[in-house]
Amino acid sequence: MTETTTVAPAPAPKGRLPAWVIVLGIGIAFVAGLLALLLAKPPQKSLCDDVAPDMTLTLFDEYRGDWPGQTISLSELRGKGVVLNFWASWCKPCEEEAAALEAAWREYRDKGIVFIGVDYLDQEPAAKRYLQKFNVTYPNGPDLASRISKRYAIRGVPETFFISPEGKIIGCRKTGPLSQTELKQRIGQILPK
Repeated sequence: MTETTTVAPAPAPKGRLPAWVIVLGIGIAFVAGLLALLLAKPPQKSLCDDVAPDMTLTLFDEYRGDWPGQTISLSELRGKGVVLNFWASWCKPCEEEAAALEAAWREYRDKGIVFIGVDYLDQEPAAKRYLQKFNVTYPNGPDLASRISKRYAIRGVPETFFISPEGKIIGCRKTGPLSQTELKQRIGQILPK
């Protein structure tokens, strides 16, 4: 009689993963790293106590305030303090600060302060209804192709920048609605001397 001997395969050494698991792990790590690089955004510049990026805003026809032209540029305003406010008609917190901004504009416009409203990601008819609803009279216009909001690294609305007569942002951006008290305090820092 013939005996058949079956030899069992040698077991994998303990503590060692099969090659396919290692290759799969490397592949997943590579894809995850590639996605992270593609999706990562460069860090946004804070613009705190920095020179304000120049910008030119095309104004809504009916909302130029005292401004004589169809456009307003930050570089034209050297020597004046500037309150640069980003807002939108769909923004509820923007409504909370609308009256305070308009009141401050009326109080400080003859004291060397210019207010500029930048309508962010909005539709023109809705923006004009918002301006009419809140009786806004200072210069306002749409941020066409989001050029201005990109230069100022806007994170949402409302956001407000206070710019000195020398063209420097004083402090950091104010995110969220401004109270009348805070608005007056911040304007006091940018009043021309």
